[in-house]
Amino acid sequence: MEAIRVQQVVDEDGEVLITGLPYKRGQVVEIILLSGAPKQISRPGLTVRQLRQSGLIGLWKDREDIQDSSVYARQLREQAQRRGEIKYDLAG
Repeated sequence: MEAIRVQQVVDEDGEVLITGLPYKRGQVVEIILLSGAPKQISRPGLTVRQLRQSGLIGLWKDREDIQDSSVYARQLREQAQRRGEIKYDLAG
């Protein structure tokens, strides 16, 4: 049996939203929920010099289709969250 680990924050009492699962309609899956704090992955931070040299700053500056990069980034995050949404009502 294949296992997929997904960590979610409960937004509504008794409900968890899990999206982007690789299963098709009609497939049978078993869901086991465990509560607890997620493990933090430590990553070394970047210095200002490393960040400036990384190419991330100004990455979208020459894109004519992006008027406001913060609005565009927010839209990308929202699209990723909505992609393949499956809502489970655990209250019954």
